[in-house]
Amino acid sequence: MGFGVKVDYRSNRSLDLDKTYKIIKRAVEAAGLECIRADDIVHSGVIDKPMYENLLSADVAIADLSTSNENAIYELGVRHALKPRTTIVIAEKQFKFPFDLTHVVIRHYEHLGTGIDFDEAERLQNELTKAILAITAASDSVDSPVYTYLPDLIQPAVRIAAKLADPGPSPAAASASDPGSQTFTILMDAFHEACKQGDFLLAKKYLEKVRESRKNDPYIVQQLAMATYRSRHPTPVDALGEARQILSALEPDTSGDPETLGLWGAIHKRLWEETTDRAALDRSITAYERGFVMKRDCYNGINYAYMLDVRAGVQTDAEEATADHVLARRVRRLLLDIADASLKTMPRDATGGVQSIADWYWLEAARVEAMMALGDPGFEPARMQLYAKAPEAWMRTTTETQLDKLKSLLRR
Repeated sequence: MGFGVKVDYRSNRSLDLDKTYKIIKRAVEAAGLECIRADDIVHSGVIDKPMYENLLSADVAIADLSTSNENAIYELGVRHALKPRTTIVIAEKQFKFPFDLTHVVIRHYEHLGTGIDFDEAERLQNELTKAILAITAASDSVDSPVYTYLPDLIQPAVRIAAKLADPGPSPAAASASDPGSQTFTILMDAFHEACKQGDFLLAKKYLEKVRESRKNDPYIVQQLAMATYRSRHPTPVDALGEARQILSALEPDTSGDPETLGLWGAIHKRLWEETTDRAALDRSITAYERGFVMKRDCYNGINYAYMLDVRAGVQTDAEEATADHVLARRVRRLLLDIADASLKTMPRDATGGVQSIADWYWLEAARVEAMMALGDPGFEPARMQLYAKAPEAWMRTTTETQLDKLKSLLRR
């Protein structure tokens, strides 16, 4: 399966595949098996050899084809060629397959935004556990289309003995003895923890290690660019220049990924603030506008409106300034409707509360900023509630700084 937040370009939605993996892992362990994702196989050299070994020797293989992940689709084909049975295929329900898979049983599940609702997570977990128990108990079932249509095909000898004789160190043991052998999950957990602490220079170092084996993965490139510009090292302008160079690998001027566009806008927004370079200002507005129009997401939208007001303040033509300011107000009014709808449909946990308080915070922060700019009388109580629920101190600080800048800007 894929990992991190990925965009499904057919439905234009962002899906957090790590949240899917947590459900899969619980389901597998509930069935009495160990769950291994290829990212966490401790190995020396390229990943290909242990990946193929596990596709051959695994008692059960689960393939999540959501977001048209090319690696997952290819590896599913390899698994079907190697094993006649015990392969499970899942996919997000809006996923449209790029080729004919009508002969494969696919179990669907539903993402709400980047998350998965508690009830849906419970349903998928229970369904997967039952499926694993059923297919491991049936010795004569065939789920591979290769062996279905070629029933006389002889399965390759399973090369498990050598693997069992020397399974290698566990991920935890390996990371303790050799930092260079830390697994993907360990490194990403360390990255997220560093971000929570506001240590973006350390977060950057973890991602640089991850990128050694995933040079062009969009999610890693995006996160590395974000950590780089937030590190402000060695100087804010140097950090922004490096972040721009990193993100250029995703071709942001032509990209259709709203996350890439949002980061491209943020980098140039900060370059404008540091250098007052008009080209950076215009480039920021263009990126935020494309991200907002393509996905109608609040992050791109609220920043698009803000940068329009910034440009209105430096326009030499009064009519151009008025046009930018009027458009900013229109964007914010539209954004309030989008934010209200998104807040109502956020994934919920077992208690009925929002599943991700961080996702809620940034969505509500965008709504509060729009209310302030539009003079909404409900702004002040909404602002205080937002601050009271900030999951990390740096989040509140970031919001306070942005609202102060907007207040000063609109006053001028």
